[in-house]
Amino acid sequence: MAAYVFIWSMRVAGGFSDDRRRAQLMRILVVEDEPALREQLIERLRGEGYAVDAAADGEEGAYCGNELPLDAAIVDLGLPLLSGIHMIRRWRDAGRQFPILILTARGQWQDKVDGLESGGDDYLVKPFHMEELLARLRALIRRSRGWADAVLRRGPLALDIRAQSVAVSGQPVSLTAFEYRILEYLVLHADRVISKSELTEHVYDEDADRDSNVIEVLVGRLRRKLDPDTSLHPIETLRGRGYRFCLEADSSG
Repeated sequence: MAAYVFIWSMRVAGGFSDDRRRAQLMRILVVEDEPALREQLIERLRGEGYAVDAAADGEEGAYCGNELPLDAAIVDLGLPLLSGIHMIRRWRDAGRQFPILILTARGQWQDKVDGLESGGDDYLVKPFHMEELLARLRALIRRSRGWADAVLRRGPLALDIRAQSVAVSGQPVSLTAFEYRILEYLVLHADRVISKSELTEHVYDEDADRDSNVIEVLVGRLRRKLDPDTSLHPIETLRGRGYRFCLEADSSG
């Protein structure tokens, strides 16, 4: 079975001392055969707080995309062993629905059409500006969760993905990096029950001792910061099942 490079990272704003063993919540797969560009993408994505998995060919990428709990993928079309188009088709045929940003040197219109029709969601031609790639990636993730704006609004809560900031009723709420990322994940998956194991899988790397009690502590801290007078009840606990962010979407935002 194909092996894959498995890379975790965390950009820390406080909260834990053993931060190197933990990762951010959004998990991105990079499938790029050019080593220098692949490493550049990994480094920048890690710096932005993403957990990053990487593959150097289409077969390896196909395996990763089918086996890992991904939030998005960045894919080069001109891959060895299996083309990017055929790899994407494998994912879609297997029911994998995470958003895909196609990244390639090919600029002809037919390549763009083929990439998008194979199941890609957006297209960026090399050479590119990294800021544009990051903006497109954030937009794809938002849209895949049903959000069009960078500011996600649920009731009095406003979560700005671009600025990584949170406010309740217009008042800023100070969160650690871990608290923010867990809240972001819950809001992006609002109204769906998120199990402790799902959150744990995103928070810890594979070699860490996985302690679900840490999730309970973080969720408890989030509740106290977001809802100090216990009037909102933004995060519901469903015993034996997990957590659900249950504030109603703000249609006016």
